[in-house]
Amino acid sequence: MILPKSAMINDNHGFTLVEFLVAVVIMMVGLLGMLQGINLAMDKNVGNVLRSEAILVADDRMMLRRGKQFDALSTNTSNSYQQRYARGVMKNYSINEIVSQATPSSKEIRVNVTWSYRKIRNTHSVSSFVSQSPL
Repeated sequence: MILPKSAMINDNHGFTLVEFLVAVVIMMVGLLGMLQGINLAMDKNVGNVLRSEAILVADDRMMLRRGKQFDALSTNTSNSYQQRYARGVMKNYSINEIVSQATPSSKEIRVNVTWSYRKIRNTHSVSSFVSQSPL
């Protein structure tokens, strides 16, 4: 049986050039958004790693000070620098240690650790009181 031309169905399969270009543009926008998300996540991750290193530096210094005898803690301020290896980069941390006499039988120890990341200055502070044990 032969069908007349008017009854035949147009059987063209495939995409036109315009459909293909629209699909490519949509895919590129999605991929660029995903790449920007990855970039932001990596940036936040590096910032968190640097802050974790600063916390470790502050805790180490605080434990060194708290390990001393009460009379050996002189009331002064000391500044120092420490380099730490974090995520493949050496990072400088500025450390400010302050020991002050709170009461005649207690002293306050404060450790401030400062570092920069992306031209933003960050600080982590730790504070503790040490009391003289009665004899």
